[in-house]
Amino acid sequence: MSGMDVVIMAAGKGTRMKSRTPKVLHTLGGVPLIEHVIKVSKSLGARRQVVVVGHEASKVQAALAHHEDLMFALQEPQLGTGHALQSAAAHLPVLPNAGCTLVLSGDVPLIGLNTLQALVAASKEQHLTLLTLKTSSPQGYGRIVRTPNANRQVLGIVEEKDASPQERLIEEIYVGVMVIPNAHLHAWLAALNNNNAQQEYYLTDLVAMAVAAKLEVHTHACLDPNEVAGVNDPAQLAHLERAYQRNVAGQLMHAGARLADPARIDVRGEVVVGQDVEIDVGCVFEGRVVLGDGVKIGAHCVVSNAHLSADVVVKPFTHIQGESSAHLITVGEAAQLGPYARLRAGTVLGAEVHIGNFVEIKNSTLGVGSKANHLAYLGDSVVGDRVNVGAGSITANYDGANKHKTVIEDDVHVGSNSVLVAPVTIARGGTVGAGSVISKDTQAGALTLTRAKAASLAHWSRPQKKPTNPSSG
Repeated sequence: MSGMDVVIMAAGKGTRMKSRTPKVLHTLGGVPLIEHVIKVSKSLGARRQVVVVGHEASKVQAALAHHEDLMFALQEPQLGTGHALQSAAAHLPVLPNAGCTLVLSGDVPLIGLNTLQALVAASKEQHLTLLTLKTSSPQGYGRIVRTPNANRQVLGIVEEKDASPQERLIEEIYVGVMVIPNAHLHAWLAALNNNNAQQEYYLTDLVAMAVAAKLEVHTHACLDPNEVAGVNDPAQLAHLERAYQRNVAGQLMHAGARLADPARIDVRGEVVVGQDVEIDVGCVFEGRVVLGDGVKIGAHCVVSNAHLSADVVVKPFTHIQGESSAHLITVGEAAQLGPYARLRAGTVLGAEVHIGNFVEIKNSTLGVGSKANHLAYLGDSVVGDRVNVGAGSITANYDGANKHKTVIEDDVHVGSNSVLVAPVTIARGGTVGAGSVISKDTQAGALTLTRAKAASLAHWSRPQKKPTNPSSG
């Protein structure tokens, strides 16, 4: 399809969304609506992509700035779909037989690659070709008008506001996606007028022009209404979100994952699964997540930008929050996390590490077999192999201005309720006595503790509250 160009309509205001965010930047599956359309467009191998912007144009362009190959056309004011394509015409070829232009909508996020490939194939890059849908609820859409004979050739598209009562009974609708041969594109766009009920320039008028020129108009029928559904209000967005999540759940199960309930999973990015992965209900996956063979994710976990190796067990209500898809949290084989654990950016856990309930790890590395099972915080730390961190122990990594590193070498035992004040090194094989505050490096194999001598005062009474005077104001 080297001769195909794509124009994506993204100029609308989206008044019914009742939001300050441009409609095409609302998210579905954690990704802006228009990003879904751009992704499928690129998969088609388009030679150029033009995004028509209008309302909040600068916001839309800024959000898409990372697509260096996109071109933008400004539609100002917005005078209809035909006017939108006129605004993009300067970016499209003017030579005869110069391929075709595929017109997409930035608020129709679930349009499928297979559907678009079939649509373009039907056009042969030479025929005006429409994507259609047969529905018993055609309200709001343009109706496909055909000849009454057996050939059922397309005569035109009539918008609902311009349709007669008889035409409104037609159940075949145009869903806003078409292929236009570039050989006719510029002449047809120049001939558009706004002689209609809305006084707008309709792109659908191109059909009548093709028919008048005795050019056959082709169609391709879409079978899935969700695939061509647009987003005009929050309810429609929520409906498509569930449709998207059902599709993703199906893909995960096809790849071998076992979902406790496919209706109760949310993927807001990309999830790659190995064999025998189990995912319980209510889990949310964000960014890039890789789950190795035999990984088990408990109920109501949030996993963002992470790579969990084989046989990792994540117990319920655990949060794993990697920085980005380029900087993943990594967890070694057969590690156990949670419940109620939190891993933050920069965490690297070795094999068979145990991170228990209400333990938080940030920007730290834990070696093979190390454990922090209860109520601990490890920040900016390098922890060796076979280390045990007792309940209530923390690394004090921040001095009010700068972060400092704590090093805990192999085979160290940190007693409960201890504070390791960075920068500090707890040497190999050492033990920190419970309740200690350690601010200096320790010796290998030593017991280190800082604990005040216990004192007991006999016959001591706690202070008593003074009796309240009822007569006082």
